[in-house]
Amino acid sequence: MSNNSGRVKDKVALVTGAGSGIGRATAIMLANEGARVAVSDINLASVEATRDEILANGGEAIAYQQDVVSEETWQTITEELLFKWAKLDILVNNAGIAITKNCDEMSLEDWRKVMSINLDGVFLGTKHGVIAMKKGAGGSIINISSAAGIKAVPGGSAYCASKTAVQMLSKVVALECASNNIRVNSVSPGGVVTAIWQSTDFWKRLKEKGGQVDTFWEAMAKPIPVKRFAQAEEIALAILYLASDESRFVTATDLVIDGGYRA
Repeated sequence: MSNNSGRVKDKVALVTGAGSGIGRATAIMLANEGARVAVSDINLASVEATRDEILANGGEAIAYQQDVVSEETWQTITEELLFKWAKLDILVNNAGIAITKNCDEMSLEDWRKVMSINLDGVFLGTKHGVIAMKKGAGGSIINISSAAGIKAVPGGSAYCASKTAVQMLSKVVALECASNNIRVNSVSPGGVVTAIWQSTDFWKRLKEKGGQVDTFWEAMAKPIPVKRFAQAEEIALAILYLASDESRFVTATDLVIDGGYRA
């Protein structure tokens, strides 16, 4: 989904969690708009499929298997990108998970797993993104938060807390890097049609009752004023804006895209 207008032409981007959902849509869109894109995911086969689609469309891309909680891997990938493409202009910290349980039912292990990927992974990406961008002419870091980081959701204690923290982390680093021409923003989507929902208890209960996928989306969209979930490409369009020079005066902000859910 692109008009191929070159909005990020000649920029170098790294997108985590690019094997599916928002990450995949973002990587493809950035490539269609002229960026050279490094895509990463814990699932190598899925991210290689994203890379192959970009290459088939005439773009330039490389794929990495990445565990975002490994600092060594972050160092390796960012250093390789600087060696291969001489710079890093855009970083999209998108990788994340959701474990939905009430607080008194959630194990410390589950809590720490969500925090490690959703928050520690974003911290490490932001840290090494800043290090790489300081070696160049600056850049744009976009951290994917959630409307659930603004409006509480029952069963989302770990997820909501991690996404709230991502918003504040982004603002702090934006202030720290303002003089280095490095912009840091977060994006907070509401409901998006992605595979992450399949890990929720609501989805599992629906499947156990023999419910249909369309029924799930309809039920989940009821609180949303526009009565539907977003498509991943709609979130990618907002990320593209923050990645481009069109948003050169935008930093330390959180862009909410939720169909009016938070209003």
